[in-house]
This record gives sequence, structure tokens and C-alpha cells, in this order.
Amino acid sequence: MIGAGLATTSWLVGCAPRAGSAGTTAIGGPPTPAPATTPAPHVSSSPTTLPTRAELIAKYAERVPREWGLDVTGVPGRTDSAGVLLTLDLCGGPGGSALDTRLIDLLVEHDVPAAVFVNARWIEANPGVVERLVATGLIDMANHGTSHRPLSVNGRAAYGINGTKDVGAVVDEVLGCHEKLTAITGEAPRWFRSGTAHYDEVAVEIVRELGEVPVGFSVNGDAGATLSGGQVAAALRTVTDGDIVIAHANRPEGGTFAGFAAALPSLLTAGTRFVRLADANLT
Repeated sequence: MIGAGLATTSWLVGCAPRAGSAGTTAIGGPPTPAPATTPAPHVSSSPTTLPTRAELIAKYAERVPREWGLDVTGVPGRTDSAGVLLTLDLCGGPGGSALDTRLIDLLVEHDVPAAVFVNARWIEANPGVVERLVATGLIDMANHGTSHRPLSVNGRAAYGINGTKDVGAVVDEVLGCHEKLTAITGEAPRWFRSGTAHYDEVAVEIVRELGEVPVGFSVNGDAGATLSGGQVAAALRTVTDGDIVIAHANRPEGGTFAGFAAALPSLLTAGTRFVRLADANLT
């Protein structure tokens, strides 16, 4: 189930190649190859050999976490880059499986890059759309988990959502979507955000063992797409270099687009620079 207007939105029906684009895709037709001189999308690759599920269970099963929440050891909440990292979550399932194409159009119009953290449920509900997002040349795809769960080795919950119950479930939550994105894009995702963005530090270590960097945030742009347009705009106007903004592109009925439309042009006029996820120096 995708947002209204999907069949006509310009970037989706006929994506004009941009710097870093792999080509264009039209609905109902094959991708149009890009010129040989056009670089591929800026996506880092992960290690080719990952530890097995059994190996990770053996290594971490007895570990007892001491941290829990949004600010956990090993989860960068800011970058050291001279710019702002914009991240958009596509949660899927009860969290919303639509796509606010107006928001993507706005980013394309203003040539603003974003990292899109996509859940496996959203991918399943929107076949072919990940490729079209990548074809804008502005989107870095990242892993938002398989079932959109908080990442815990002992079942901790956040916002009423039960977390992964043990080490094996942590591995499954990461790798389910990891494998889907790898199959679609040809590149293993390098970055991860759990459902609700909650972690314990043991789960964070497991994510890193699986070749991905957990990503937090410093500016809550839309509070899960529950804020009004005015509130979203006010949050965006606070950004400074190094901030990571979290917002959502999966709930067109919220105020996220209106807030971005109000704030983004003035931010750009004031000299705010938006950076690619691959250039954000997150380690």
C-alpha cells in the first residue's frame, strides 16, 4: 500500500538521472541504463563473510546488558561532518506501509540527500519502489529491521512494542531485512536502525558483528509522524552541523511533508548543508 499519487509522481515514473544515479526506472518497464561515465549510488559495502547465527548465540548468550534506550554505547547520535544528516524511516506494518511521495519530490526538487531506513514489511508491501528510490541518486538505503522491533537480547519493550527476545532473535531482526536489501540493490546495507530506535549495548555489538553500524539521532523531526506541520518545521529549524534528524516518510497523513516544505527552503538559503550517510563518518 503506497501513498496517493504514486502512479504519477515524477521521480517514480521517470527518474531523471542525477549525480550518482545508477539509471532511471519507469513503472511497468525495465531500468534505463545510465551513461558509462555516471558513478554508481554512493553506498558502502559490508564485510563479505559474516559470523553465523550459531556463532553469535554462542558468543553472546550469557551476556547481560546494562544499558537500554535511545542513547546507548556504540550508537552514534551525531556525526562529525560539516553538515546535517537527514534520515527517513519506512516502518511498514502497523507503523505505516505508505509512502509520502510529496516528501521525496521535495528532496529531489531541492537536491537534498537522505538516508532511508526501510523495514522488510515495507519492502514487501511496495515491490519495486526501493529501486526507484535509489534511482533518484539522492537516497542511501539502510536497514530498519525485519519486524520493526526494539533490539534487545532479553525482550525489553519500547512504546508498547516487544523487543527481540534473545540473541538469535536479534540476528534474525537484522539479517532478514539485510538480505532483502542486498538482493534488491546488489549492495549489503551498512547502517541499521531498530524499530523505535531502542537498543541494549549487547544487541549493538551484534549489529556491528553483522557488518552494520547502528544509527541514532539528535533531532526528532516528527515524533513518529505525529507532529503538526508547524511543529515539524520548528524542529527542523534547530539543526546544526553534526545533527542526525529522524523523520518518517511512511505516513502521508501526518505533518511531516508540510513541515519539511515550510522549513527546507529557508534552511538551504541560510547555508545548511545536508550530507550523505556514506559521508557522515559514522563508526
